[in-house]
Amino acid sequence: MASGVVEQQHTRDLSGTSDSAPPDLLYLLGNTLILHQTTPYLPISALLNLAATSRSFRDLLQRTPGVFRHLDLTRVKTAQFDVGAIDHGGEVWRNVQLDENITEDDFYSGPLRAIFHSIRRRNILQDVHTLILDGLSVTAELCNDILVDPSFRVRILSIREVKNLNEPKLMQSLRFACRRTRPDHMPRLKGLYVFGKKDAPLLPPSAPAAPARQAKTARGAAISSGWNHKSQHALKVSIEREGDDWYHCKGRMVSKSITEGWAETLHACHGVIQFDSVLCTGPCHRDSSAFGTAPLSPTRAADKGCRAVAQFALGGCASCGSAPEGFTVYGETPSADLPLLAPVPLHSSTVKSAARPAPDADGSNGNGGKPKFVPRCLECVRERYCFSCHQWWCELCYQVPGHEDAVAAQLVHVVDETNGLVDHEIAAFEPQKIKTRKITRSCWECESNCFDCIANTQKICIACGGGYCIIHFDGSTLTLCDWCSASRGRRVRELY
Repeated sequence: MASGVVEQQHTRDLSGTSDSAPPDLLYLLGNTLILHQTTPYLPISALLNLAATSRSFRDLLQRTPGVFRHLDLTRVKTAQFDVGAIDHGGEVWRNVQLDENITEDDFYSGPLRAIFHSIRRRNILQDVHTLILDGLSVTAELCNDILVDPSFRVRILSIREVKNLNEPKLMQSLRFACRRTRPDHMPRLKGLYVFGKKDAPLLPPSAPAAPARQAKTARGAAISSGWNHKSQHALKVSIEREGDDWYHCKGRMVSKSITEGWAETLHACHGVIQFDSVLCTGPCHRDSSAFGTAPLSPTRAADKGCRAVAQFALGGCASCGSAPEGFTVYGETPSADLPLLAPVPLHSSTVKSAARPAPDADGSNGNGGKPKFVPRCLECVRERYCFSCHQWWCELCYQVPGHEDAVAAQLVHVVDETNGLVDHEIAAFEPQKIKTRKITRSCWECESNCFDCIANTQKICIACGGGYCIIHFDGSTLTLCDWCSASRGRRVRELY
């Protein structure tokens, strides 16, 4: 019916009877290209309200494939969960008296299950291929239903920074879904965002001007709010210009602590489900192509060969420009070894589009035509990475001072391992003479930095002679510490 209305409108436009009248909304949305490019930006409530306006809009939205393909519930008020503990002595939630019969999953996943039940009755749930639940109350049982329930056909799921998630249970569900004896074409889920940060919300519009009678009292607040808004906008633009994470933005990509078991889960799901992180490729891991070609640090000597989730995206070594295991290169590395990139794609529900980095303005991708990075875990960059300038030194170019004894102990029994090393390979990574330490930590709040960055941030006060950090000592200047700057040049510290 919607197509008939569109054809009649198109006929009237061609006949010239309504040349002066602008095309209506139904005529514009009747174009499939415009409809598919518009609907991902609208919340589901707006689409349902539009479908309720007339029969033509309802037929157009419900009968056109792909309208409800992208479902973002982070902006839905009924999906928010602001309730504390379960037992509040009979507190009423959703007009239901809480008692001992309600399960933990029913309580914490209640808002989302109510929404899924509603859209299932409207025959919408089976059309959802991209589901975003960032920051909401999501349980492991709900994720398991999304994996195995036939009514769900989700291909890309985002559960970053969710609440009430039992990660060990989620790992168990993922491993079972990706088992070798799984049914054909299962699981339907192909991409999972779980390690990164949720996408930043859009900046709200600036507040309107205060009334004239409140101008004097609100002038300071308005100025502060305006500058705050401008700085947030400038920061957002600056971040967007840096490019995609992992490939263009170097540094820590995963800030959350990694729960034990995720590395084995990523290995078990390899080739079936992709994540927004990958396994570390450092030479201390047995699955690495460089395993055994570089000495292990003392912290990893006890558990050498174990897997770990990559938390850092690095460039080439500051000395040799490469890495013992090589780079992860988009277009050359197998697609199953590439991380999903944020934000979640709007106009596609495939892992191929979610893992594709955006090209630069000149189409060069910034790294010789192909974007690349080195994925490393925290232990593989410990005392080798500068958290300020993002420089790092690989195991073949730099041996951390004080680790020579541990490396020598590894050379004694490395031939007995099953990694196939021979004598000339062992000699390739014998400890070299260490001249100076490259990474150290000079500030309690700062991470480990190189000496060039330390010289730019750690200063000596010309008044009292004490050392201070210009980043974490609020009120300090390039020449005076925070105490001397606040006391306007007092040169003697009072202990009491």
